[in-house]
Amino acid sequence: MSQDHDLQSQIALVTGAGRRIGRTIALTLARAGSSVVVNYNESKREAEQTAREIASLGVESVAMRADVAKAAEVRAMFAAVKKRFGRLDILVNNAGIFFPCTWDKLTEKDWDRILGVNLKGPFFCAQAAARIMMRRGRGHIVNISSLGGLQAWPSYSHYCSSKAAVIMLTRCLAKALAPHIRVNSVAPGTILLPEEKRTPNVEKLIRSTPLEKAGTAQDIAETVLFLVTRSDFITGQVLAVDGGKSIP
Repeated sequence: MSQDHDLQSQIALVTGAGRRIGRTIALTLARAGSSVVVNYNESKREAEQTAREIASLGVESVAMRADVAKAAEVRAMFAAVKKRFGRLDILVNNAGIFFPCTWDKLTEKDWDRILGVNLKGPFFCAQAAARIMMRRGRGHIVNISSLGGLQAWPSYSHYCSSKAAVIMLTRCLAKALAPHIRVNSVAPGTILLPEEKRTPNVEKLIRSTPLEKAGTAQDIAETVLFLVTRSDFITGQVLAVDGGKSIP
């Protein structure tokens, strides 16, 4: 984990940062020196705990609630960030939802729900963040997409569609916000968190991965850190952190 303080005095906002991968990303950016806004929707207790843990590292942190699927709540959150910090250097669009549903049972409610969080959220967060970043003429946006945005998973057509759209959104924003703001995406493959069990399905996914292992939340966080500290000539790209599973 980074201890080199590459992000000293910078301000980051990570959506869905109370738990799971988002929490690890937030902590990793904090260890690199960044103050971190921990966004959450329903996980208030976990988000506040994450913010306290970040503050114990010697940087500033605050938990802010906003449903990223609601543009008005997104605008209010970024207005609060601007008022409190006066700037924003890094946005990580991590918040997302994932659930299986076959094509014949997918409802309009399901479709709107997953597109709202997984696609609408990243766009309006990026829009609000870019308006703040442009005042200083620099910034980084990292969208967490998925291997599902690169491959077709029949029981997850709604999820795959949302993540494929995030990949295209990344490319469009990279051109629209250049040369001042760099926009990239990280596409996780099979990620196994410490609290998760190695089910038969997970074991099958691991066996089909060239490196024959699952990734960790830290693998994703370190890739995000690379993109915001070592990527002055990288924009509009998708880095698949998947053990080689996306290889054709």
